[in-house]
Amino acid sequence: MDFDGLFGNFPELTMTGLEQGAIYALVALGYTLVYGVLRLINFAHSEVFMIGTFAAMWSWGALGFDQNTPVEGVGSVLLLIVVGLAAGALASAATAVTVELVAYRPLRRHNAPPLAFLITAIGSSLFLAELVGILTKRAPFGMPTVIETKALFSIGGFKITNSAVLVLAIALLMLLALDLFVNRTRMGKGIRAVAQDPDTAALMGINKNRIILLVFVLGGTMAGVAALLWDVRYGFTKFNIGFLIGLKAFAAAVLGGIGNLRGALLGGLLLGVVENYASGLFGGEWKDFTGFVLLVILLMFRPTGLLGESLGRARA
Repeated sequence: MDFDGLFGNFPELTMTGLEQGAIYALVALGYTLVYGVLRLINFAHSEVFMIGTFAAMWSWGALGFDQNTPVEGVGSVLLLIVVGLAAGALASAATAVTVELVAYRPLRRHNAPPLAFLITAIGSSLFLAELVGILTKRAPFGMPTVIETKALFSIGGFKITNSAVLVLAIALLMLLALDLFVNRTRMGKGIRAVAQDPDTAALMGINKNRIILLVFVLGGTMAGVAALLWDVRYGFTKFNIGFLIGLKAFAAAVLGGIGNLRGALLGGLLLGVVENYASGLFGGEWKDFTGFVLLVILLMFRPTGLLGESLGRARA
């Protein structure tokens, strides 16, 4: 164990972990929303995120920016972020809705057993990944450097970079907006009602299918925002990039308490930080392994996760 590697780079490892954790958290929100309403693990959600990364990249290409194009000026940076955010969110939301309409809704119509939903989710994930792999010839794609990472200021040895501020600020704002939407709006009350008791909600006049479609739109939008942040922070994508990110986001959702929106944020940030500490202590090859070990250990003592509250019982 390399304690010097951990404590010598503690501030950097912490900030990088928070950035990665914020991306995990946004993707985890999609898992949490769908599970909270349908009790379904939407494994295709990892590909919803992946398609968002490509959509943002292609939107930048349409503006004439590629990996060899320098991005100069605040105006260009803001343009790429706004356009990429819109493209990623729209593409991911559209993909999520398509999966719901094509793959899941027919199963619900025929009262299929839970195992059928699980198999369909895995099949949808593989189909989307392989489809994009064929269309892109399985090649990795680089992107323009939207933001040159620079330290803005320091707090007690922690150098706060512009990329960290951007990623964390957008992630927190999206979580706040989603939390307020679910807990304060009429449609949000409909989501919580269906999550708590779908049959009673239907008797009260709530359109269950419309609510489920809304949940997929919201989850897909969160994944699209995460995709934009991934592109800005890491600057590359590939057809299978969603696999590991999706697994970690699912782990983050379970870690925080799947079905709990705030738990998804907490689980994502914790997972990102612990992973980076492990890489500093044991080496980079232990990074992915450690996060899942943390999940197993936590569930041994707290099976419902850190916050462990279902969406249907959530309070503002």
